[in-house]
Amino acid sequence: MEEPHKLTIRPECLVPHSDDWPTPTGAEVAAAMRLAGFTGSTAAKALGLKQKTGPRTVRKWIGNEADIPYAVWALLCDFAGLGQIWKRGA
Repeated sequence: MEEPHKLTIRPECLVPHSDDWPTPTGAEVAAAMRLAGFTGSTAAKALGLKQKTGPRTVRKWIGNEADIPYAVWALLCDFAGLGQIWKRGA
């Protein structure tokens, strides 16, 4: 039997923004989306991205073709139940 895919997100990605905050990898973005129950389209809509280009932008984040901005990552983490990472001590 195949082992379920692990949803691994580095703890250092789940903290308030700083100059040395590590941008999440595409796999980490995908993991947060799975936790939130999002598809590319539903993520784009929930995160306020443009209807035409939003899903493509999400695919670029997952494919490591573009970095996800911190503010968008923070919202995605909140949707995923990972907390309000932008708040200290959250």
